[in-house]
Amino acid sequence: MPTPDAQDAQDLRDPQDLRDPQDAPDPDEHAHDPAAPSPLDVERTPTGSAEVDAQLDRLGDADHLATDGHLEVYEDVHRGLRDALTALDARPGPPAPPSYDRRS
Repeated sequence: MPTPDAQDAQDLRDPQDLRDPQDAPDPDEHAHDPAAPSPLDVERTPTGSAEVDAQLDRLGDADHLATDGHLEVYEDVHRGLRDALTALDARPGPPAPPSYDRRS
């Protein structure tokens, strides 16, 4: 007959330990694949520049790709953002005359 301490230990066992091992869930059934596509669902605030916003929206395309496909999207977006931001820095109209041609 089990001692009272042994009986208490049996009563404290997890009920899942008492079930039939054949009913146990398959550990591979819900295995997480870190390389599988996983959307980040990051909300972003519009910048006010349609061209920049379009490039940032393009980042969402990476959500549906495997990790090894992200680089192409990131490089494309980087190139587009660089071009859009460079265009924002350009002065409208004709270029200003060089300051070194002025004689006093």
